[in-house]
Amino acid sequence: MTVLKYLQAYPANLQDQVRQMIASNRLGDYLAQRYSERHQVQSDKALYAYTQAIRQEYLRNAPNLDKVLFDNRLDLTHRALGLHTAVSRVQGGKLKAKKEIRIASLFKEAAPQFLRMIVVHELAHFKEAEHNKAFYQLCEYMQPGYHQLEFDLRVYLTWRELPAQD
Repeated sequence: MTVLKYLQAYPANLQDQVRQMIASNRLGDYLAQRYSERHQVQSDKALYAYTQAIRQEYLRNAPNLDKVLFDNRLDLTHRALGLHTAVSRVQGGKLKAKKEIRIASLFKEAAPQFLRMIVVHELAHFKEAEHNKAFYQLCEYMQPGYHQLEFDLRVYLTWRELPAQD
C-alpha cells in the first residue's frame, strides 16, 4: 500500500481514492483538469504586490509586510510550503519588528489557486498564530473553498513525488 505522507490526516476513504487514481495513472489528469493554468507571479516583487493586495483587501489592520519572497531553501522535508516570521531587532533605543512571508519556490510553477491558498494561509498567521478553528475560518473567509484547495494541494504534492514525475 502506498504511503501518502501529505494526506495522512485525511480519512482512509479519501486516501484510498487517491491510491486508486495513482494505480490507474489518472492522478495527473485529475490535477490537469482542475488546475490547468499557471500563475504569472514569477518575481519576488510581483509576489510582494500580490500578497499586499490580498492583505489590504481582507486584513487592513494586520501589520505591514516588510518582505515577501520565493525561497528556494524551503523544502517539503520540513513540511514548510511557506513561512511567516516576525523578526524583532533593537535599533538605537527602539524595538523594530519586521514581518516576512517566504513561499517555497516550487509554487512558481503551480496553479494560481495553490499560490493564493499558501499566501492566504501565511497571512492568516498574522491574526491567528495557531492552526485552530478561528484560523481556518479566517482562511475560508479570505479564500472560499480553502479546505478543498488545501486537500488538492496535498494531492498535487503527492503527484509531484511519484516516480514518473522525476
